[in-house]
Amino acid sequence: MKRTKTASVVGIALMAAGVALTMTAPATAAPAAPTVAELSAAQSSLDRASDTRPSTVVGWYVDEKSKSLVVDVHGSDKGVANWAEDLGASDITINKVAEAPKPYWNIIGGQAIRTSAGSRCSAGFNARSGSTRYVITAGHCTAIGGTWSGSGGTIGTAAGSSFPTNDYGIIRVSSSSAASTALVDRYSSGSDVTVTGAATATNGMAVCRSGSTTGWHCGSVTNPSTTVCYSQGCVYQVIRTNVCAEPGDSGGSLVTAPSGSTVRAVGLTSGGSGNCSSGGTTYFQPVPEVLSVYGLTLYTG
Repeated sequence: MKRTKTASVVGIALMAAGVALTMTAPATAAPAAPTVAELSAAQSSLDRASDTRPSTVVGWYVDEKSKSLVVDVHGSDKGVANWAEDLGASDITINKVAEAPKPYWNIIGGQAIRTSAGSRCSAGFNARSGSTRYVITAGHCTAIGGTWSGSGGTIGTAAGSSFPTNDYGIIRVSSSSAASTALVDRYSSGSDVTVTGAATATNGMAVCRSGSTTGWHCGSVTNPSTTVCYSQGCVYQVIRTNVCAEPGDSGGSLVTAPSGSTVRAVGLTSGGSGNCSSGGTTYFQPVPEVLSVYGLTLYTG
C-alpha cells in the first residue's frame, strides 16, 4: 500500500481509523530578554545620535528591573520607535511624561542680575513670604522695571521698590527652574558662604561684601546709621563702611565676616565713592528693615 506523507500542522485534525486526532505543536522557547550590557550598548547608540532625536524625545535610560530601554517622550511618539530601531535599539518602551525636563539653576547672593532694559545689578539675598519667593536687592535697581534675569535665565519682575529715602526692592521669582538658595558668592576668595540669619550692623563690625563687578571685599562698619545724599535724593539710616564697591555691585550682599562657612545678612549695596583699586566708602541698606516692610523670611541654611 502506498503511503502518503503528511506534514504536521498545528490545529489541523487528522483522521485515523475513524478517530479524530489533534496534533500538538512542539514547545517553542520564548525569546531571551536582552542583557543589561546589550541595553547599555543601545543606550550608548542613542546617546551618540542624540542630536537626531525626534523633538518630543526628552531622555532615555536602561530599566534593569524590566530589562528594557525606556525612552521618555513629551508629546507625540510618532517616529520614535523607527528612530531608535535605526540606531540598533529595536525593543524600547515608550514612557509618556507630563512635562518636559528643564535645567535648574541657583540664585546666589552677589551674582549678576540683569533687567530687560539693559541694566546690571547684583542679587542681595533670597527670601520668601509663604510659598512666594523673592530676591532682595537695591531699590534703585528694581525701580528701573522690566523683567530680571540671572545666570541661568529669567527670575521675574520687580514687585516693590523704595528709593530714595530707602534703597531696597524685591523681585518676585516666577521661574520654576530658578532655585532660591541661602548662598552668597565669594568669587575668587573661596567657596560660597551660607546665610544663617540676619544681623543688625554695629560700629566696628567686621563685614564682607559680594558684588558682580568686583567680587568679594571685606572691611568694617564705620557708622551703622548714616544719611547719604545722591543726586536722586537722600537715603536715611544706611550703614557706612570702608568696604569698596563699584557700579554693578549695587544690590549685592553685605554679610558678617565668615565664621567658617556661615554668615549673617547685614545689608544691600546702595552706593558710595572711590573704587576697589584705591579704596572707598560704601553705604548699605540694612536688611532687617526690608524683611519687616515686606513681611519676608530669609532663606537660611
